[in-house]
Amino acid sequence: MRIALFTETFLPKVDGIVTRLRHTVDHLQRNGNQVLVIAPDGGITEHKGAKVYGVSGFPLPLYPELKMALPRPSIGYALEEFQPDIIHVVNPAVLGLSGIFYSKILNIPLVASYHTHLPQYLQHYGLGMLEGLLWELLKAGHNQAVLNLCTSTAMMEELTAHGIERVQVWQRGVDTEFFHPDLASMEMRSRLSQNHPESPLLLYVGRLSAEKEIERIKPILEAIPQARLALVGDGPHRQALEKHFAGTNTNFVGYLIGQELGSAFASADAFIFPSRTETLGLVLLEAMAAGCPVVAARSGGIPDIVTEGVNGYLFEPTADIQDAFTEGVGGAIAATVRLLEQKQERDMIRQNARREAESWGWAAATSQLQDYYQKVIFSKQLTTHRK
Repeated sequence: MRIALFTETFLPKVDGIVTRLRHTVDHLQRNGNQVLVIAPDGGITEHKGAKVYGVSGFPLPLYPELKMALPRPSIGYALEEFQPDIIHVVNPAVLGLSGIFYSKILNIPLVASYHTHLPQYLQHYGLGMLEGLLWELLKAGHNQAVLNLCTSTAMMEELTAHGIERVQVWQRGVDTEFFHPDLASMEMRSRLSQNHPESPLLLYVGRLSAEKEIERIKPILEAIPQARLALVGDGPHRQALEKHFAGTNTNFVGYLIGQELGSAFASADAFIFPSRTETLGLVLLEAMAAGCPVVAARSGGIPDIVTEGVNGYLFEPTADIQDAFTEGVGGAIAATVRLLEQKQERDMIRQNARREAESWGWAAATSQLQDYYQKVIFSKQLTTHRK
């Protein structure tokens, strides 16, 4: 197959969506497909044998790490030259709209996928009044597709409830060789804990942005005075978080990549994930693959991954981020304390988390995606033949 993949974000950016896309492109190419990635220009022209067509853009005011690339006629020329069998638009927002447009103009079957829970993001940027309008825009865009993919059953139910049609789950995936318990090291533990390797080590990995609600970790840290917290990643909310966590045992590590990232997961005692806006939470799978027990909000796609008391802990999230004594934060505190105190139970959680992750490789996830593509292409051919 020849697959044109439109995405609003790609390398060199580091996030869960890019991680999924780069592994997907890699496995699609390995399986004999040809992929053309159309993305905001990041200075990359090729990835794992796939051509990357960069479209110039400008930084988003609220999120400078993200570039907004506007549709332009040259994209149509690139598609006509590539002659795709199918177009896949990832989180169609701006650039993805050109993928929807050209699928109609060139009569190419269209698949769309939903990875970022944008309607829930709005409240964290003071734009909650636009949520209804955004759902209508998402519905209008996604319903142009023959098939809409999302990353969890919870998201499938929510998209369907908001009028998005023909929704299926695109299964999760994780690199179980790259993220492995054997990468645990005292050197990394010392680095993350700022030379206090004997202290309980809590970890967060991901964007430092408002919608991730990282502030919710502070009451947990304060309830366990001897604990250290390492925040791995960067983003537009970093400065505010540095003020929020001032005076606590918090280390702003910045980005880690490659084996260092795998080692960070494997070296920590608990991975704390308070976000309520996750469509899946790929970093949770990475933590579990590395044998790091997770404590996460029971929200979005997270319960699809974490089974309470078996391979991690879930707490009930609450609306008020600032209240340190709410049931949600209290639940998170209790779960974290239990995890740190019960070594035998913690070891069982580690083993079960690794076992769960081992059943979700990228090869299987990409094979499922190829099957979806083939069914969509066949359906299009059948419809054309009947006409």
